[in-house]
Amino acid sequence: MSQQATREFWFRRLHTLLGVIPVGLFLIEHLFTNSTAMRGAQSYDNAVAFLYNIPFRVFIEYVFIFLPLLYHGVYGMYVAFTSGYNASQYGWFRNWMFVLQRVTGVITFVYIVWHLWNTRFSGNEPSFNMVANTVANPIAFWFMLIGIIAAVFHFANGLWSFCVHWGITVGPRAQRTFAYVMGLVFVVLSVVGVNALFAFTHQV
Repeated sequence: MSQQATREFWFRRLHTLLGVIPVGLFLIEHLFTNSTAMRGAQSYDNAVAFLYNIPFRVFIEYVFIFLPLLYHGVYGMYVAFTSGYNASQYGWFRNWMFVLQRVTGVITFVYIVWHLWNTRFSGNEPSFNMVANTVANPIAFWFMLIGIIAAVFHFANGLWSFCVHWGITVGPRAQRTFAYVMGLVFVVLSVVGVNALFAFTHQV
């Protein structure tokens, strides 16, 4: 294996690893934190206040969230625009999952950049009312809806791919079974995320 191929191999390994830990874990935490909005504005604001008061929060955010997100996102964009696409030629289910993984990766990257700017770097601490005012705009609402579903699909399908490439699910039967499991994960997390989004449309 050439030096360039070796470097590319480890870049991809790091990319997939960071997509699961910590980025994937952060996505799950974020979805369930947002779901507290279903219990009302005060419940959501309390959950956000708890997170903002975690010791060393800024250090944790940058080292364990923002930097991994930046690497996974930027390198993922590189992969998305340099990978070969053959779904239209073969039409196999996994080839379509390959295409959707990259398409949802691009959508998720754009959505996360917008979302972080709007909620973290805009100078305004996130609150129920701030999010509610954002989703009151139909364009923002539908953009967030698409972004949430894209992010969840990208995570679930990416976790399937991660387990295959890291030798966790070996053989067609194990991979097929895990595909069903990840399909269920996609449905559950999508329901959590979408219900949380709709909760912000009902100010209390």
